[in-house]
Amino acid sequence: MTFTLQPLIASYEANASPAKATQMKAYMKDQFEYLGLPSPLRKELTKTFYSGQGLPQAEQLESIVSACWQMPYREYKYFAMELMVKMKKKVGHDAIHLYERLITEESWWDTIDLLAPSLVGYHFMEYPEERTKYLNKWLKSGNIWLQRSCILFQLKYKLDTDTRLLGSIVLKLKDSKEFFIRKAIGWSLREYSKTDPGFVVRFVQTHELSGLSHREALKWLERQ
Repeated sequence: MTFTLQPLIASYEANASPAKATQMKAYMKDQFEYLGLPSPLRKELTKTFYSGQGLPQAEQLESIVSACWQMPYREYKYFAMELMVKMKKKVGHDAIHLYERLITEESWWDTIDLLAPSLVGYHFMEYPEERTKYLNKWLKSGNIWLQRSCILFQLKYKLDTDTRLLGSIVLKLKDSKEFFIRKAIGWSLREYSKTDPGFVVRFVQTHELSGLSHREALKWLERQ
C-alpha cells in the first residue's frame, strides 16, 4: 500500500472545531493556526489512521515530515514529530540534518520540547561522535531554539547524563535574557535533580543563575 496523508487530512479536518482552534491559538500567543483538535482526540484519529496506513518506509520519512511542516495547521507538525519518534530507530545519522532544520522552522516551545529530548537526545546517544560538532555549532548560532535544544537534549538521560557537559552548556547560556533559555536551564536541572539531587544543589549554590532558572531548578526538591 502506498503511504498517503490524505486520509489523515480528511479525518483531522472533519473533526475540526473552530471554537477550540481559537482557544488553542490564543494559548500559543496567536502565532499559529489550529484545527482545534484536543490532544486525546488527535491521538485517537492518528491511531485510526495508522491502522489503515501503517508506517511509511524510512526513505519516505523526510518528505512526509516536510510536507506536514508546510501545512498551515499546527496539528500536522505534532503528527510529524510523533511519527519521527515512532521511526527514530529506522533512520540513520543523516537524520540530524532534518532535526536541525525543524528546530529552526516555525519554532516555539511546543516543537522544541519534543524534538530536543525525544529525537536529538536519542540521536546523540546513538551517534555520540556527532554531539560535540552540533552542540558547538548550535551554542554559537544565536538561535534560541537551537540553544534550548542544547540544554534539553539530555532531559531523559537520567543516570546517563553527562553532568560536565550539562554544566558547561548551562554556564555558557546562564546570562541569556531570553525567557525560554532561562526556563530550559531550570527545567534541565530540575529534571536531573530527580536522579542526583546533590549535584543540582551544589551547582545552584556555586553558580549565579537567573532567578527563574534558580527557582525552576529547585522546585521539585523543595516539594519533597
